[in-house]
Amino acid sequence: MKKFGVIFQYEIMNYIKNKSFMISTIVIAVLAAVILFLPSVFDMSGILGINKDDTDDTADNTEITDVIIICDEKDIFAGTGIVEGVLNDVKIETVSSRDALVDKIENDENVIAGFVVKNATDFEYVVNNSDMFDDMTQRFTYAMQLLSQYNYCKENNLDMAEIENAFNPVINSETTVLGKDMMSNYWYCYALIIIVFMVIILYGVMVATSVTQEKSNRTMELLVTSADTNSLFFGKVLAGTSAALLQVGIIFAVILGSYKINRDSWGGLFDKIFNIPSDVLITFAFFGFGGLLFYVFIYGAMGALVSKTEDINKSAGSVQFVIMIVYFIGLSQLNNVDGILMKVLSFLPISSYSAMFARVALGNVSFAEITVSFVILIVSTIAVGILGSKIYRMGTLRYGNPITLRNAFKNLKHE
Repeated sequence: MKKFGVIFQYEIMNYIKNKSFMISTIVIAVLAAVILFLPSVFDMSGILGINKDDTDDTADNTEITDVIIICDEKDIFAGTGIVEGVLNDVKIETVSSRDALVDKIENDENVIAGFVVKNATDFEYVVNNSDMFDDMTQRFTYAMQLLSQYNYCKENNLDMAEIENAFNPVINSETTVLGKDMMSNYWYCYALIIIVFMVIILYGVMVATSVTQEKSNRTMELLVTSADTNSLFFGKVLAGTSAALLQVGIIFAVILGSYKINRDSWGGLFDKIFNIPSDVLITFAFFGFGGLLFYVFIYGAMGALVSKTEDINKSAGSVQFVIMIVYFIGLSQLNNVDGILMKVLSFLPISSYSAMFARVALGNVSFAEITVSFVILIVSTIAVGILGSKIYRMGTLRYGNPITLRNAFKNLKHE
């Protein structure tokens, strides 16, 4: 390991000097910054759903362009003002027939939908294209219910406002979260798990490709005569891991800094994603780094088993399959982080990098459990690193067909 420092420096500089590495880092960082600065340059209050001047006057002066057409066949809503009160974010226009209503919807771009009111309990909703989140039917149903209550009170000489207050009093409440606020923590947890997954896949393949390329162009034959394989393997893997941390760190710093500067312009829209508690962030850093290192060691060993870059997928396919399974199971269990499945996954080195982090962010976990899980991850990473270096040494000067893991382990036993 005497030349580890030289090899590490050489490998990390290869990443930094690589044009695609630098260009992709700069492009992603600049693009993220530009997007986060947009609300400060352009008025995006309508898109973001926030009041730019934070005053009620601006909201009141906002021009309403969407139109709803009402065909009230029996004039049951006439003079009540109920429809206007319930659908207060659109203009209300009336027509005398269903044909006229359909004609308006088909030919007037401002008309978004219409209602044909047949009687006090039946109506038809007419729309050109139904949106996935269209709630107009529910809102108009509420208007019909209000009309029924209004008519009942009118017929029995009752004060509707008084009855409304009696049956629907104003309830004041406040929530005190003693443990974890899953609603607030869910989205940043979701995002960080995706980021770790992408970094592991991307840099794992990059390290494996780097090892295979050295074999394919016979550079490996020169390297093994000037440095021991342990120095070569650990230097290459740790350099790839450091490059990953550098790139992700730069992009994260730009995103967080840009959002902090433009937070008021965004109206605090992404606070739930960027306001990450320190304990969660520390856990993510330690387990994310451990998981990245664990898998990059494996990818480096897989790269040594093949002689052509096109064979990497054959060698590393099983590793990617495991990563994908862990990734999808982890995301699917975010709503049940205290369940037995997530508890088991949080102690397995193949999945603890995301499962334990999710438990810390969203569930109840003791410091002892975190410590045990991290120790298991570190010990497993060291073991995988040592095993990977042996596979690397065994596979470096073997050319031809890809070496299977089974044959690799058999050869290691005979050494």
